[in-house]
Amino acid sequence: MSKLVSLRVAADVGQLGAIRAFVEQQAQALHVDPETIYDLTLAVNEVATNIMVHGYRSQPGEIEIALRRQGDAIEIQLHDQARLFDPTRVPAPDLTLPLHKRPFGGMGVHVTRQIVDAMRYRVTPESGNELTLVKRAIMAHDRKE
Repeated sequence: MSKLVSLRVAADVGQLGAIRAFVEQQAQALHVDPETIYDLTLAVNEVATNIMVHGYRSQPGEIEIALRRQGDAIEIQLHDQARLFDPTRVPAPDLTLPLHKRPFGGMGVHVTRQIVDAMRYRVTPESGNELTLVKRAIMAHDRKE
């Protein structure tokens, strides 16, 4: 297990670039291959956007993103104090329906599920949200070219 590194930012969409940069830089430091870094960055961006827009509903708040290597995987935790919401309980969208018949929302959660290998949710002791994303990582130095 590697050292846990974290970033705390205001829950403002203007901070999404800083969040993406943090995930990219930390994953690169752990020698994760570029394709996996892209996936991790996309997944965290989707979750952070949902927290900001739907959780905090544009009200003031913070998000903490923590990242570490856990064996052959990268584990990313997102913590917030927005209204409680468990994305692991969101039903999968019916992708067979035409777009105009689908309910609004849920695609960010669906995309995140497709990208990561595991998604776990819990309510923290402080009554906040903690979402853990786990992605088995391909380490750049482990690849055979």
